[in-house]
Amino acid sequence: MASILEPSKGSFFPAMTKIVGTLGPRSRSVEVISACLKAGMSVARFDFSWGDAEYHQETLENLKISIKGTKKLCAVMLDTVGPELQVVNRSETAITLKADDNVILTPDQGQEASSQVLPINFAGLAKAVKKGDTIFVGQYLFTGSETTSVWLEVNDVQGDDIVCVVKNSATLAGSLFTLHASQVPIDLPTLSDKDKKVISSWGLQNKIDFLSLSYTRHAEDVREAREFLSKLGDLSQTQIFAKIETVEGLTHFDEILQEADGIILSRGNLGIDLPPEKVFLFQKSAVYQCNMAGKPAVVTRVVDSMTDNLRPTRAEATDVANAVLDANNGDNGYVSGCDAILLGAETLRGPVELSLL
Repeated sequence: MASILEPSKGSFFPAMTKIVGTLGPRSRSVEVISACLKAGMSVARFDFSWGDAEYHQETLENLKISIKGTKKLCAVMLDTVGPELQVVNRSETAITLKADDNVILTPDQGQEASSQVLPINFAGLAKAVKKGDTIFVGQYLFTGSETTSVWLEVNDVQGDDIVCVVKNSATLAGSLFTLHASQVPIDLPTLSDKDKKVISSWGLQNKIDFLSLSYTRHAEDVREAREFLSKLGDLSQTQIFAKIETVEGLTHFDEILQEADGIILSRGNLGIDLPPEKVFLFQKSAVYQCNMAGKPAVVTRVVDSMTDNLRPTRAEATDVANAVLDANNGDNGYVSGCDAILLGAETLRGPVELSLL
């Protein structure tokens, strides 16, 4: 106990658990990226759910300069869009939704987004949902109690339009919001045409080290992605990390683990598809299975509060420690916890430059 009271000392060896940092608006300058590398980031994640190839290329060039300047190695991870449902807000005007009001989700993207209508990018959603289903819409946080995300309940389906009741008051700001329908299978390919175009151009040009395959639902998704990478030649050695985000992915977890090079446990979306108290059970089971299979396990959504604050909460710090130090005395001996943590909005939009510089 006495050692706990002693001042913290710098590490004499690299941390075994790695840090994946998402680079974006608040973390794309050479100065900030260099600080991230010195702080321990060893994988830079480029999320193509937003921003074009030119934008991400500029960020990557800054990463290269930072690597040379700090002499710190850093791998590159391309995160696909996959079957992500989105609400398009072309005017970028803030939209305020009030509890108990009705709002219509429509595939007619010619309409302007407002508190009455939210245009979405998938015409098939009306056929997939039913009355009583839960839908979340937000910029990046999905808890239902956030002021930047909204929890909707399907009240009626009228053709391609979905009439929903707003369950919590919230203000949506920005040009693009992610939409997630809880436990509703979405009939869209895991590797979209947009993903293939980005991989075969930006990904191939920059010889990416990792491909984060968003919304992996079946082992066949991984096999398809691997076949596509193999055809590109220079990406045949790129490792595929399957991102588990839905109940459908959980159902086929064992077979996905066999095919993938690693697993990313996307606790944000899983927290929508599962009750929060079930997410930690899956995490423990999945991390253990990854450890036994000798494949990396990455945990996301670790310090959400740092999207707005310089310090994490005590609960978040404890959660990260438990994920990293989690251990089981299995049949084959001692097994460690997760191999990496992934920072998303925390570095993408958070006050990272203030906390590092």
